[in-house]
Amino acid sequence: MSKQNLKEYWKENLKYLAILLLVWFVVSYGCGILFVDELNTIRVGGFKLGFWFAQQGAIYVFVILIYVYIRLMSRLDSKYEVNE
Repeated sequence: MSKQNLKEYWKENLKYLAILLLVWFVVSYGCGILFVDELNTIRVGGFKLGFWFAQQGAIYVFVILIYVYIRLMSRLDSKYEVNE
C-alpha cells in the first residue's frame, strides 16, 4: 500500500469513527440525560422512553454500532485491498 493510499485509508477510518462516536454520544448522553424530560412523555412497554434509553437503549445502540463499524471496515479494507 502506498503512503498516499495509507493516508486516505486512515482518513476514511477516522471519519467513520467520528460519525459512529457522534451517534453513540447523542444516543447515550443526549437521549439518556439531555432530552430525558421530552422522551419521558413517551411510554414503551410501560416504561418512560428516556428511562429506557438511559438503562438499555444506549447499550443496544452501541452493539448495533459495533456491527455497523465491522461492516464499514470490511468495505474499506476491500476498497484499499488490505482485507485478509
